[in-house]
Amino acid sequence: MEYRVLAVGDVVGTPGLERVRRSLRYLKRRTRADFVVVNGENASAVGITPNQALDILDAGADVITLGNHSFSKREIVDFMDENSRILRPANYAPQVPGRGVGVYETSAGPLAVINLQGRVDMDYTPDNPFTTIQKLLKDLDTKLIFIDFHAEATSEKLAMGYFLDGRITALWGTHTHVPTADAQVLPKGTGYVTDLGMTGPRHSVLGIRADLSINRFLGGLPERYRWADGPTKLEAVLFTVDTQTGLCIKTERVDLTDEDSAHR
Repeated sequence: MEYRVLAVGDVVGTPGLERVRRSLRYLKRRTRADFVVVNGENASAVGITPNQALDILDAGADVITLGNHSFSKREIVDFMDENSRILRPANYAPQVPGRGVGVYETSAGPLAVINLQGRVDMDYTPDNPFTTIQKLLKDLDTKLIFIDFHAEATSEKLAMGYFLDGRITALWGTHTHVPTADAQVLPKGTGYVTDLGMTGPRHSVLGIRADLSINRFLGGLPERYRWADGPTKLEAVLFTVDTQTGLCIKTERVDLTDEDSAHR
């Protein structure tokens, strides 16, 4: 039996949230996705609030993953402990709130989602994600395992993909907000893409107004980042898997922009 999992790139600010509300259910129908994972750690530009998390879930997401801004909005802490459908990186210290692994009952049987964070060129250095995932996989009794690897370095993401090839169903990268053109099935059957991209302002620097980012690179006085106005996009990858083997059959980009006539 085939099963389809849709992974949606980092939601940025109010424009990204509006795009998810407007387009996620349509994209789910169009791709015949059975399960949806959305990275929401930038819903407030930096961090996510409980109301924003509920908006993403109400829009059609089954699980929300996070990253290095997991706790930037402190009001999310209790929500993380109470709601199993939001995950923070599993390689954070064990005493921090929330969980990094979720196992969900689906029509294809139990399905695991794991959130990991990379260590190369990141502001915060969690435990080693490679040794962490080794330990986690020993305790998982499910064929369907999907990982959001929130990391900066393409080399770290690729290394993790090949490290886990044949042992998990699929791995996708988040964090850089720039979609990569390498959606593929690795040699041993794991679906992979280096970065999903983002959901939010199309004409922007990673979702933020271009002039604010340019000013920073020119050495100007620091300003509070604000998201850009104008048209938006939703960038995502669809993973089609074989539920018997737990491995991936196909990966494909299924991005949406405001030029899509059904969603202007």
